[in-house]
Amino acid sequence: MRIPNPGSARRSSLARKGLAVAAATAMVVGLAACGSSDGDSSASQKSLDKNEKLTITTFGEFGYDKLIDEWNSGDHPFKVEQRKIGKWDDWKVELTTKLQAGNGLPDVVAVEGDMIPAIVQNADSFVDLSGPDVDGRWLKFKSDAATTDDGKLVGYATDAGPEGVCYRKDLFAKAGLPTDRAEVAKLMTTWDDYFALGDKYVKAMPKSKWFDSSSGIAQAMLNQVEFPFEKADNTIDISSPELRKVYDTVTKEHLNLSTRNKIWEADWTASFQNDGFATIMCPGWMRANIETNANGTGTWDIADAFPGGGGNWGGSYLTVPTQSKHQEQAKEFAAWITAPEQQAKAFEAAGNFPSQVKALDDPAVTGFTTPLFGDAPYGQILSNRAKAITVQPHHGPKYSDILGEFQAAIDRVDEGSAKPDDSWKKFQDAVGAM
Repeated sequence: MRIPNPGSARRSSLARKGLAVAAATAMVVGLAACGSSDGDSSASQKSLDKNEKLTITTFGEFGYDKLIDEWNSGDHPFKVEQRKIGKWDDWKVELTTKLQAGNGLPDVVAVEGDMIPAIVQNADSFVDLSGPDVDGRWLKFKSDAATTDDGKLVGYATDAGPEGVCYRKDLFAKAGLPTDRAEVAKLMTTWDDYFALGDKYVKAMPKSKWFDSSSGIAQAMLNQVEFPFEKADNTIDISSPELRKVYDTVTKEHLNLSTRNKIWEADWTASFQNDGFATIMCPGWMRANIETNANGTGTWDIADAFPGGGGNWGGSYLTVPTQSKHQEQAKEFAAWITAPEQQAKAFEAAGNFPSQVKALDDPAVTGFTTPLFGDAPYGQILSNRAKAITVQPHHGPKYSDILGEFQAAIDRVDEGSAKPDDSWKKFQDAVGAM
């Protein structure tokens, strides 16, 4: 998900307690309100000329800076101006407010993937982006998620999030563990193997932890659960043993392996430079976080492995709200910047792995290496990880809300403000009140 920390890479932001959870709930309620109002009819349309600017708002880092410069310097009928907001949670609040108001949104709106189900349910507030020129462009699970039952496409997928495991080679060496990426990959094929290796690490390195955050590991494990919070008919169901297993894993069984830092917060950011942890679950967009937060600290690599097989974490969309006065031009630009050629360039710039089918085999993607990971075949590894994905979790309209409460339950345990079973009960009560 594109989950951003301030001023750094984004994505699929893990909604947290307090404001973030309230915002997620408000988003769904706000969209529902918009969908039933008279203000949903499209705004009066006007074509931009060469001296006028189409507006787009993104969050975190989409890798669009140079692409927009490329558009603006080319022979196009209008210019584009990007507004970048640090975190999805902050943009979500503003987006909700302006949807409810019926005005104030840019022409193109970036939306975190976990919110797409709510937008699909309230598609009248967004322009239909479907058309023969974009049919079959995206990985099927990405386009399906943004398509209504009657075939309306409300978002163009910007990226996907196949995951490998990024690790600190220097800390592995100090702990007496293998450092070669092929050897490391063999030791992480299952979650049991991954945690067993972590036990060895913390025994050898008692001042460091095995993974960066409890919520990050929980998210990675949730990405392998087909129905984490809702059934296929979108009925809320948090009674599955798979969900409870994820929770118990990070709050009871392996709490000692976690930094217990809140992902995206200051302590989490600092842990990249103080040898705070040795491994982090690593979708493509995480590269920018590591580069920014580590700032040259440590020797990093990436293993072509993911415990349990494969998983997808993140991926955002570009939408065009019906508030836009330049809908056809907004659709034209959104189609251009999410085309295979541009997605390959965004991957090079920020690590956001393409969601376009043709881009997956682009040599610019498969042949991409980066000094951050010791010139590992980074693009090929992520391509391999994408092919290993066998489960895509069901995201119903309440997914983001429930995820926020689930992460809040984990946070309470990490903070020491609640015992695991008590915090789980609070989670159940909060979901029951939805």
